[in-house]
Amino acid sequence: MLALIRYSVPGSQSGQFVDQAKAILGTFAAQEGFLRGHIGRSVDEPALWALVSEWEGAGYYRRALSAARMDMYPLMTLMINEPSAFEIVAGSQE
Repeated sequence: MLALIRYSVPGSQSGQFVDQAKAILGTFAAQEGFLRGHIGRSVDEPALWALVSEWEGAGYYRRALSAARMDMYPLMTLMINEPSAFEIVAGSQE
C-alpha cells in the first residue's frame, strides 16, 4: 500500500521541515512492513511537500503511525487534512 502525507510548508521552514521529515522516515524505516520512503517537493508549488512511503499492507502503516507520532507531532500544523492510505491497484514492471 502507498501512504501519501502532504504538507503546506512556508519557505522559511523548509530546512526544518526536511530534518523533521527525515526523522519520520527513519522511524518508519525501522518498522515492520516498511518497503521504501521519500520526501518530495512540488515543482510547481514549492510550499507543497509530500512524505511518501510504501508498505506491505495497511496494518503495518497504521502501526507505524503510532510509532512515529512523536516525530510527526511538530509537523501536524503543516499537514493537509486528507486521506493518506492508498491501495495499489496497478504498477509498472521494474
